[in-house]
Amino acid sequence: MNNRLRDLREQMGWSQAALAELLDVSRQTINALETGKYDPSLPLAFKIAHVFDESIESIFIYEHPDSKGS
Repeated sequence: MNNRLRDLREQMGWSQAALAELLDVSRQTINALETGKYDPSLPLAFKIAHVFDESIESIFIYEHPDSKGS
């Protein structure tokens, strides 16, 4: 799943650690989210959307496996 998390965080001028503190997760979790190594739980996705005042769908972009490369 692709996401805009890094772009949104940088627009706010926040470090990974600062965002992690706001979301009550580790900095490593933020890094894993930003690099696409980890997909958030639904509660965490809602928290992220709330922090950035955006919809979940505007932050996290789901690509169906069949649509890659098409």
